[in-house]
Amino acid sequence: MPERRTVALVTLGCARNEVDSEELAGRLEADGWDLVNDAADADVAVVNTCGFVEAAKKDSVDALLEANDLKGHGRTQAVVAVGCMAERYGKDLAEALPEADGVLGFDDYADISDRLQTILSGGIHAAHTPRDRRKLLPISPAQRQESAASVSLPGHGPAAEAPEAAPADLPEGLAPASGPRAPLRRRLDGAPVASVKLASGCDRRCSFCAIPSFRGSFISRRPSDVLNETRWLAEQGVKEIMLVSENNTSYGKDLGDIRLLESLLPELAEVDGLERVRVSYLQPAEMRPGLIDVLTSTPKVVPYFDLSFQHSAPGVLRAMRRFGDTDRFLELLDTIRGKAPEAGVRSNFIVGFPGETEADLAELERFLNGARLDAIGVFGYSDEEGTEAATYENKLDEDVVAERLARVSRLAEELVSQRAEERVGETVHVLVESIDDEGVYGRGAHQAPETDGQVLLTSGEGLSVGRMVEAKVVGTEGVDLVAEPLDGSLACSEEAGR
Repeated sequence: MPERRTVALVTLGCARNEVDSEELAGRLEADGWDLVNDAADADVAVVNTCGFVEAAKKDSVDALLEANDLKGHGRTQAVVAVGCMAERYGKDLAEALPEADGVLGFDDYADISDRLQTILSGGIHAAHTPRDRRKLLPISPAQRQESAASVSLPGHGPAAEAPEAAPADLPEGLAPASGPRAPLRRRLDGAPVASVKLASGCDRRCSFCAIPSFRGSFISRRPSDVLNETRWLAEQGVKEIMLVSENNTSYGKDLGDIRLLESLLPELAEVDGLERVRVSYLQPAEMRPGLIDVLTSTPKVVPYFDLSFQHSAPGVLRAMRRFGDTDRFLELLDTIRGKAPEAGVRSNFIVGFPGETEADLAELERFLNGARLDAIGVFGYSDEEGTEAATYENKLDEDVVAERLARVSRLAEELVSQRAEERVGETVHVLVESIDDEGVYGRGAHQAPETDGQVLLTSGEGLSVGRMVEAKVVGTEGVDLVAEPLDGSLACSEEAGR
């Protein structure tokens, strides 16, 4: 019997990429490939790249070069780039990085096994010519679902290559492994949290962002597919799901119901075995009273608001092709906390945007000081090719951008530490995620995976990964919390796990 082919998936970038990697893993395993964790143990190393900002692109190139260094020293025979950077640059990336044996775009995902086998056998699969993926679907959102079957949408299931006699939708509770729209998916770790793709693409035209050009126009997944995938994940031991897309507040607009998320969330919360439902990537300008109500009042749906503010000075926001201002943003936060005082809020900001004045920066600092955010990401502006902002003339000097980045980053670090200290004395529900010699760590409802800090429990007796523990916050370490499990919570957790 011939030795089975092995493949390792190296994932960079956001949670959406993690979902795409698990779809690729499912497709490959279904076609007879063995999945391994270490690229050094694989015949083919597949690097799922990020193409969002310069730093992320550099990390992707470094990962490809690191995998390439394994060739000739072990089992690894080929290195293949997939993901956003591969989709965005295609043949240009292949020419600039000959160390990659293949550069595959989203249209190759449905035939990923054949593509890798061709490359492994010494053949060449020509890298694609990049195109504006916004043009692949109709301009009208209402017409997109009919055209979706002919477009490759990672995380949405098979494209046109699906078999003609596709099986019926899967029964409730079964793994979404063979439905006509449901993607094959194979978990790449045993973490108690997993992301679920709610939609793909974006219809917004922010002047600094290139994502819509290579991820395409916004298109929602059908609620039944999201529910089936969530049920399967819960059967695999997942306790928390995080709904991801480029813009979750637009969910359902192409399905005829812009409020579809408000009805879907309670259904997801009722999935057996699930403890938490978290929604990420919310647009402040699209927040609706009904959505805020559902996010702050539905059991198991955490009051967590990942709001993409980006800035708060009106002039900068208009140049970004965005909406809002400091006072309106603060009013939104007041509304949220009026319904759920313990709500978690995080956001990202760009400083040094073309034309940003000292007064604009002071306005942003005024917002940050009043917002009481739990987590803050700060980025210095840099040109992204193909974006409107890259054509602006009033660019700031690099040293000015760097100084403003350092200044706002220092403020952000101070403010999130202060916000953490405000939580001392609160009762938090902690999902245990790791137990090692350094302690027992998890996350509260206000903390998303990897981005928002964590909770160190002062006692871990009787606990295991995946347990939910009620604890009282007794201290802080920067943005992180230190919490003491409450009397009876360990026993309840033990009972819940039986």
